[in-house]
Amino acid sequence: MSLPVVTRFAPSPTGSLHLGNARTAFFSHLWARKSGGRFILRIEDTDAQRSRGSFTEELIGDLRWLGLGWDEGPDVGGPAAPYRQAQRGGVYAGLFARLEAEERAYPCYCTPEELELSRKLQRVSGKPPRYAGTCRNLSRAEGVARQARGLRPTLRFAVPDGVAVDFDDAVHGPQHFPSADIGDFIIRREDGTPAFFFCNAVDDSLMGVTQVLRGDDHLTNTPRQLMLLDALGLRRPAYGHVGLLVGADGAPLSKRHGSTSVREFRERGFLGAAVLNHLFHLGHASDVEHWLPPAGMPAHFRPDHLGRAPARFDEAQLVHWQKETLQRMSAADIGRWLGTDDAALAELVRHNVVLPSDAVPWIAVLHGELPPLGADAQRVVEAAGPAFFAAAAAALSQSGPDLKLLTQILKERTGRKGADLYLPLRIALTGQAHGPELAPLLRLMPPDMARRRLESHAQNP
Repeated sequence: MSLPVVTRFAPSPTGSLHLGNARTAFFSHLWARKSGGRFILRIEDTDAQRSRGSFTEELIGDLRWLGLGWDEGPDVGGPAAPYRQAQRGGVYAGLFARLEAEERAYPCYCTPEELELSRKLQRVSGKPPRYAGTCRNLSRAEGVARQARGLRPTLRFAVPDGVAVDFDDAVHGPQHFPSADIGDFIIRREDGTPAFFFCNAVDDSLMGVTQVLRGDDHLTNTPRQLMLLDALGLRRPAYGHVGLLVGADGAPLSKRHGSTSVREFRERGFLGAAVLNHLFHLGHASDVEHWLPPAGMPAHFRPDHLGRAPARFDEAQLVHWQKETLQRMSAADIGRWLGTDDAALAELVRHNVVLPSDAVPWIAVLHGELPPLGADAQRVVEAAGPAFFAAAAAALSQSGPDLKLLTQILKERTGRKGADLYLPLRIALTGQAHGPELAPLLRLMPPDMARRRLESHAQNP
């Protein structure tokens, strides 16, 4: 009988949640939800110098904004608590001691300068840079002498000779790594904190994770971690490594492509459902191409359709999904998103905005002062002439907010029709040649405001 699928997201709180990491969390969440399994959030905060509690709170907030709830984690607890690695030192200490006692790990006193020199010599001789095993066979007396010189050792895992690590990657298929290509690696830093290779692997096993999903930049880490788990007699999880997220130019996603963190998109006014719809199609081939509500996404998630190739993030596509999301929101929800309680305005502009900032000009149309006209709009107004707008103001006093009646009266009095009538009227009332329909705008506009705007163009310049 197969185990229930248990996935996890294990971020390091050293910065804002990157869009690529958010996609990994999202796919892991979908995999667990699709199978009725569990999704775990674990905070990998053993790097005391770079980890910040504020980043932890921020990433938890961003994950919740995206709608990615978890079954176990630092804020909800669970059977494998604690879920912050900084609080799991006792667990790691016992495992380190076992590896040393069984001579599967050893203290290393090599300095950064010595290690760099060794790597340079290996590269010069055409060999791949890997740890040369300098401290692997140090005697106890030699170790004591190095400590007397003030050197603080790291702890290295002793990679076994003449073996190979094989595993079946969920994305890349069968993998084979000879141990001869892997140098002894650090599992505990000189300050006593566990290295990523160690705590990431053992926590996945101890917390019951069955499927690890992460970027393919971690693919070469996996054989090291599997050797560690085998040495400790811990259960192996399965692994899958997806192609990384890149910009439209194919380069790794970075600040030069614009926003890269979930927080930046959130603050700009993008909607969580829009972000998820875009991420759903990045490096994942589903059986649907249309917009999906987040709750319906697990049913259409295909773990076997995750891509090896880099996935291209394009903000233009995100804008498409933003528009699709807005069309499915109620006027009240759009109003809250825009920060206004004017539901009629929210309904009116839903087809003309992508971000809340796009609604600012239309709020000014109904509740504020219009900015100066642009050059093209000014030419349209001048071509219509003061007499046209004087007639329009007079017609408005008869028609009120009924645009159909207003234009009928104005057509009779000026002889204008079509764009020659509507365009200068629209520009005078809204300051813009395009946007929401004029009829509902006029109904929402205070009558005195509409009259003043028309009269302002009825005066000779």
